[in-house]
Amino acid sequence: MKILFITPLLFISSTIFCQDTISIKDIPAAERVIGLQFKQAERDSLFDDVKNTVKEFNKMRQYKLDNSVPLSTWQTPVLPGMSFNTKQNAVNWTIPVNISLPKNKNELAFYSVLQLASLIKNKKISAVELTQFFIDRIKKYGDTLQCVISLTENIAMQQAQQADKEIAAGKYRGPLHGIPYGLKDLFAVKGTKTTWGAAPYKNQTIEEDAYVYEKLKEAGAVLIAKFTLGALAMGDYWYGGRTKNPWNLKRGSSGSSAGSTAATVAGLVPFAIGTETWGSIISPSTNCGATGLRPTFGSISRSGAMALSYSLDKVGPICRSAEDAAIVFNFLHGTDGKDQAAVNMPFNYTGKTNFTKLKIAYAKNYFDKGDTLGNELKVLEVYRKLGAQLIPVDFPDSTVYNFDIMSIIISAECAAQFDDFTRSEMDDMMTRQGKNDWPNQFRSARFIPAVEYINAYRHRYLLMQKVNAIISKYDVFICPTYGGNQVAITNLTGHPAICFPTGYNKNNLPTNITLIGKLYSEATLLAAAKAYQDATEFNKQHPEFFK
Repeated sequence: MKILFITPLLFISSTIFCQDTISIKDIPAAERVIGLQFKQAERDSLFDDVKNTVKEFNKMRQYKLDNSVPLSTWQTPVLPGMSFNTKQNAVNWTIPVNISLPKNKNELAFYSVLQLASLIKNKKISAVELTQFFIDRIKKYGDTLQCVISLTENIAMQQAQQADKEIAAGKYRGPLHGIPYGLKDLFAVKGTKTTWGAAPYKNQTIEEDAYVYEKLKEAGAVLIAKFTLGALAMGDYWYGGRTKNPWNLKRGSSGSSAGSTAATVAGLVPFAIGTETWGSIISPSTNCGATGLRPTFGSISRSGAMALSYSLDKVGPICRSAEDAAIVFNFLHGTDGKDQAAVNMPFNYTGKTNFTKLKIAYAKNYFDKGDTLGNELKVLEVYRKLGAQLIPVDFPDSTVYNFDIMSIIISAECAAQFDDFTRSEMDDMMTRQGKNDWPNQFRSARFIPAVEYINAYRHRYLLMQKVNAIISKYDVFICPTYGGNQVAITNLTGHPAICFPTGYNKNNLPTNITLIGKLYSEATLLAAAKAYQDATEFNKQHPEFFK
């Protein structure tokens, strides 16, 4: 493979190639990519600078960068002049007292977090018994769904036994105490493999405990599995196969939080943790009928997680209800100081919604196109019956998103995170090598000039201003999940979103809606989603095969 072109601001190469082969004849090829045309005298003048810059590039490449090394500049969704409430009120969870074990024990698989918490707190089931129940379900159905990378049985039993001892001694930590869960396998946990779903890393161990794991351990939750993700956090294909949709095993789950979503929907865990860079919580939750919360950018520290894009990666819970997602988020939000983009912001959740006091908009420009997934118009009817006065507003899309900012930014940042992966030809070990798979995407990203990448960031700033000017006027914005470019836009701006099931389409697959909120307004979004779920049954319906 040969060098294609070099400029002071753009260097494209493959693995190792003798830099002496660079000639002034390479410059015109570079000009065509960067959209400039120099005179020959200008080429003659800049050529020495190009060669000197290449020498410095080569020196830099001798010093390997681990995936965990961050940027020295940090993205924030906060714009100048913004102010937020910073007072954290006490959040109280009402654990019901009248919950009984079901006659058919399999029904436990779909109990809510608070129902399971009631059973444990009132000693109707032990944490060890509940943990073993869910481990058995993973052993029974995990291969069918192709959703499990590691069953962390030893860790789980140790944590469950500890939970039982503490509860017996009167030390109850709260609604997650003794509750099993799973992690997307890009979070490091000491003593486990952290494979990132990719063949080159399938035996990788990272002796670090991710922030989210530490926080859930503090809450008394029990880690029982590390779930699949599309290789290096793209799609639902991993090195062992393709994660399945629990509603139709002939279909993929979507991704990249594939295993976390499929396992939660199938009742293999009460909840799981996923991540999103561009749709990786929203997309599988939509396809599989989960309730997925993508919090405001920076709401949860990402320390100990694989980095794909430092300016876009977010952590969030994948659950079967908004109330469950609220409980998990309550114990996760905040920072350990290791992720400079993460902040401590209050989460004042009550679960109550007074629709007469909320300004709720719906994306008229998307709804006018008709149902993109099905049942979206019925969602508006439900909210109207709940007392919401819905305001038709055009969601800021093509009027402010004039070119594909996302692809420029995400491509450059992801390729940088896996630079050595490409240069060392480790990418040849990936199980999928299509045009749209990471190996090719990392290579093609080399053709993004630094100037264009930086200018895409500047356009992103303008996008943040324009989008926030509209979203900030409303408490909740109802959007068809795949309406226009909203998933890309709101990931770029950092606004929170929650998606949840709303029925079924003609193929008997779940349909879905998304609520978007102001920055750090997760409490309002979750309460609005809970109101819908309290008024409907869709999130309480489960795939027949897994009952």
